[in-house]
Amino acid sequence: MEKIWLKSYPPGVPPEVDVDEFRSLGHLFERSAARFADRTAYVCMGKAIRYAELETQSARFGAFLQGELKLPKGSRIALMMPNVLQYPIALFGALRAGYVVVNVNPLYTARELEHQLKDAGAEAIVILENFAHTLEHVRAQVPVKHIVVASMGELLGFPKGPIVNFVVRRVRKMVPAWRLDGHVRFSEALRRGAAHTLQPVDVGHDDIAFLQYTGGTTGVAKGAMLTHRNIIANLQQAHAWIGPYVNEGSETIITALPLYHIFSLTANCLTFLKIGAVNVLIPNPRDIPGFVKELGKHRFTVITGVNTLFNALVNNPDFAKLDFSSLKVTLGGGMAVQQAVAEKWKRVTGVPLVEAYGLTETSPAVTINPLDLKAFNHSIGLPVSSTEISIRDDEGNEQAIGQRGELCVRGPQVTPGYWQRPEETARVFTADGYLRTGDIAIIDEKGFITLVDRKKDMILVSGFNVYPNEIEDVVASHPGVLEVAAIGVPDERSGEAVKVFVVRKDPALTSEAVLAHCRENLTGYKIPHHIEFRDELPKSNVGKILRRELRDS
Repeated sequence: MEKIWLKSYPPGVPPEVDVDEFRSLGHLFERSAARFADRTAYVCMGKAIRYAELETQSARFGAFLQGELKLPKGSRIALMMPNVLQYPIALFGALRAGYVVVNVNPLYTARELEHQLKDAGAEAIVILENFAHTLEHVRAQVPVKHIVVASMGELLGFPKGPIVNFVVRRVRKMVPAWRLDGHVRFSEALRRGAAHTLQPVDVGHDDIAFLQYTGGTTGVAKGAMLTHRNIIANLQQAHAWIGPYVNEGSETIITALPLYHIFSLTANCLTFLKIGAVNVLIPNPRDIPGFVKELGKHRFTVITGVNTLFNALVNNPDFAKLDFSSLKVTLGGGMAVQQAVAEKWKRVTGVPLVEAYGLTETSPAVTINPLDLKAFNHSIGLPVSSTEISIRDDEGNEQAIGQRGELCVRGPQVTPGYWQRPEETARVFTADGYLRTGDIAIIDEKGFITLVDRKKDMILVSGFNVYPNEIEDVVASHPGVLEVAAIGVPDERSGEAVKVFVVRKDPALTSEAVLAHCRENLTGYKIPHHIEFRDELPKSNVGKILRRELRDS
């Protein structure tokens, strides 16, 4: 059973990939920057930068970290930005200079940000000024010594840049008041970096490239250590899959999912870097009319996203008016693709919406459907190259074809473990080195895998993992709450939404009070959409709250 899918690879997809083609992500970047120097690398808010410019500016930023801040190899550099031009400059600058990138969701609350910066031991952070007030609240509690602040308009040129900053700051009031003594503006960091030379650093496959935070199987946010080998392997696996459909130096990919998310980071930023694609950055994909208007400016060939994004697009009347004659590939991940959305997408665009599956711990791709899929198949696809799949029962026994069990993965894209958490690492791996995904699946005789349930209680909201333990900890900290349990419930817009069941300590406690408390302590997508008060919660004979009974009630 272990190798059955090798008979089922789509034409042109090799069973194994060459992880040794690149020594590091810096090597990958420098090769692509040289090969595609005159081609546009990124477009954001109408501003384009070429690969040669990206090479120069990332070298300056890396030299700033090395020469001005004197940070040693392996220092953790946090990036807290949406999809703006500063992100790839800082990303590649840090990687080329031998540092570990810690991606941070810009919408994090102060509590969430404090935990991640402490846990990672981040020494520096690059943050968009829109979110600087959050960092201000926790600065005294975190190890960050160096702060670089970016603005929406600073790289857009004159007069557009100053106009954008004025509108963002003064008209839309999107930048709350903040004060971070000693910070450096991003443009100033580039200017200072130009006075230094980026020094070569010996970075290899086993060095950590990213600490990508996830709740894993417990809900306690922890950093999955993704090495240069892990990420190189996965971008090679992704490239092998899409290779027959794309051409080097001629593709344009729409990047609406945030680059700090592992799906967009590997699939859009790195895989398409290898082939010299144009990456169109969308800072705010929630503005669907604005997003559709931006799509109309580009002859895009590839687009990735989550089901909720595709659903919003096909339900916008102006989307169907776009020219899709150049579109080759649409890839959905992060959450389950719904059949109705996939079918409507194909009717509107003429291109199938292909579902893929992955995890933060697998860099992320594990399986992808054939890109020329004729009809929606309810499957997450076939394993990517160099990847072994095993379906196991609770005792670790391998299951036969057609029998359900936990989906386990082994391959070069799989994390070596969690940052400074050896016990958690040991818990998620089998004795023979397979990562336990926590998802229940079935594999058929052709190698296609179908998810049937989640072993974990994790909730998937618009492609983002939400862990009940974290929600429950926050709600339980309210003085009016006695007990709480959190589950996911179906939601047409986001796939799933958070629902909490609360036993009151204070009889006067209201839903509004619980929500207000959550808004202070949780990112928006984690906030409960449903609150139900109960006199008691179902429990096991040892007192454990039974979430499954709540889901089934």
